[in-house]
Amino acid sequence: MSGYKRILLKLSGEALAGGGSFGIDAERVKGLACEVSEVAASGIQVGVVVGGGNIFRGVAAAAQKMDRVTADHMGMLATVINSLALSDALEQMGIPTRVMSAIEMHQVAEPYIRRRAIRHLEKGRIVIFAAGTSNPYFSTDTAATLRALEIKAEVIAKATRVDGVYDKDPLKFPDAQRYGEISYLEVLSQALGVMDATSIAMCRDNRLPIIVFNLNVTGNIMRMSMGEPVGTLIH
Repeated sequence: MSGYKRILLKLSGEALAGGGSFGIDAERVKGLACEVSEVAASGIQVGVVVGGGNIFRGVAAAAQKMDRVTADHMGMLATVINSLALSDALEQMGIPTRVMSAIEMHQVAEPYIRRRAIRHLEKGRIVIFAAGTSNPYFSTDTAATLRALEIKAEVIAKATRVDGVYDKDPLKFPDAQRYGEISYLEVLSQALGVMDATSIAMCRDNRLPIIVFNLNVTGNIMRMSMGEPVGTLIH
C-alpha cells in the first residue's frame, strides 16, 4: 500500500503528559509534534483529536461529585488546552496549524465549520479538532470518529501505550494475544475496550477502518500513515 491521503490521528491526553500522571510535558509534546510534522511534510493531510485526561485527571476527584454534564464540559475545555499546546509546538517547527473548537471561543480558536476544516487540510494545514463534539455523554473517541467521517478521512489512527488490540490487557496479562486484524463486531462482542462502543459502531456503520498502534515507538505514526502494517487493523 502506498499510504493514505488523509488521516485522523486520535491522541490521548495522557500522551502529552509524558512520564507524569497529569499536566503537559513540553519535551513530550515537542517529540509528538516532530513526528506529526514529518507526516504532514510528506504530503499526507492530517487531522488530530486530543483527549483531555492529562488535565482532567488532576481534577477528577472533585469531578466525581459533580453533575455529569458539567464534568463533561470541563473535560472538553481540557482538550482545548491540549490542542493549543500541540498547535504551538507544530507552529514552532514551521508547520501551519488550525485549532477548530466545537465550543465557540473566538479569541482562542476557530469555530468548527466542516467545509473550512476540509479547506485547511487541502492547503496543507494540520487541523486540530478541540472540545469534543460540544455535547456531554460523548467521548473524545466518538468526537474523533465524527470528525473523521465529516472530513472524509480514510482511517482513524488510535495511538495507545500498547502495540495493538489484545484479547485481554497485555499490561496485566503476559499471555495476552495480539490481533493483526479484527472485525468491528468482534471488538464489540468481546468488549475489548479499544474505543467506546459508540465510536466502534459508527465506524462499522460507515466502513471507516481503525488502526490501533503504539505511540511510544518513534516513527510509528509515519509508518502507519504510509500504510505499513503497524498495530491492529479493525475493519
